Amino acid sequence: MSVPAWLSEPVDRAVRAPAPGVAQQLVLSVLSAAAAGYGAAIRLRGMAYRRRLLRTHRLDCRVICVGNLTVGGTGKTPAVITLARAFAGAGRRVAILLRGYGGAAPGPLVVSDGHQIRRSWRDVGDEAVLLAQSVAAVPVIVGGDRVAAGEVALREFRPETLLLDDGFQHRRLHRDLDLVLLDATDPFGGGRLLPRGRLREPMAGLGRADAILITRADQAGRSDELIRSIGRLAPGRPIALSRHRAEILRELGTGLARPLETLHGRRVLGVTGIAKAEGFFRTLEETGARLAGRLAFPDHHPFSEADQFRILGAAEAAQAEWIVTTEKDAVRLAGRPAAGPPVLALGIRLEIREGRQALEALLGISLSEVVGG
Repeated sequence: MSVPAWLSEPVDRAVRAPAPGVAQQLVLSVLSAAAAGYGAAIRLRGMAYRRRLLRTHRLDCRVICVGNLTVGGTGKTPAVITLARAFAGAGRRVAILLRGYGGAAPGPLVVSDGHQIRRSWRDVGDEAVLLAQSVAAVPVIVGGDRVAAGEVALREFRPETLLLDDGFQHRRLHRDLDLVLLDATDPFGGGRLLPRGRLREPMAGLGRADAILITRADQAGRSDELIRSIGRLAPGRPIALSRHRAEILRELGTGLARPLETLHGRRVLGVTGIAKAEGFFRTLEETGARLAGRLAFPDHHPFSEADQFRILGAAEAAQAEWIVTTEKDAVRLAGRPAAGPPVLALGIRLEIREGRQALEALLGISLSEVVGG
């Protein structure tokens, strides 16, 4: 299904790229061919599940999936934190399942038992540790085989609800509810499948969603047109709009909490290694900080000692009073550098601006205590 051209492009793309040369055209042709093969495989797999040629496993509890259509950066981690806090705050037994991207240890592994964190980010990935830190009372389990990981969760923690982080394409595990996130600044990943674009599956896959949550809605205009396009792909599904709002600052090393007003008018160096660095930099500016420099590393980048010296050099060049990073990056920074400005981690809160009641009706839980709107 076609969508308006602007929905297939990131909103911060300022100029049209120059016409590709011969070498670039060859590369694009190879990527397009690979994307066509990938798309055919995805469609065959989907057909096999629809016709029950491939088996879907049902666990003895409710499974809620928080997923997306594109690779990286839609805000799944803040969404999972929000849902986990809501269920735990209501006295429900809940656990979190995720793949554990970037972790070296084989799964399934219990990252947190709801009391203490048992594994390092090098074993299970930064997202798993961040989730365990952010929702301390909720068990977190990782494993590429989400069915096996879910069985471990059931055996050890007996949850009523499992939150499946980033599992929309993991169709081997039955879900009772699929919540799909779309980043308003780049909702359909360029409109092309991997590896030519950023789509994990054709846009028609959105039709499997039970509800859609648009993230970073405040950073892109024309939400009405996006909602109409979603309506064509997933008719009748509830749609909620949200934004990422700065919530808290913590100093690396000491864990000292500081008010957000600490950043107001201060010269800061923004440092991050996440998929959507620009979104973080925009949120940082919204705190009133003067963004004197930006340093972006690849997603899930394992910071080395050399990287820390690079950060210090950039802070000195920018005459920064503070170095500010994300909570996820803070997991991979062993501690603040031995010298230089203080390093602060900026915590992000998901704030639902529209459509909260419809989402609550599907979830069977109130979100009013943990989100705005």
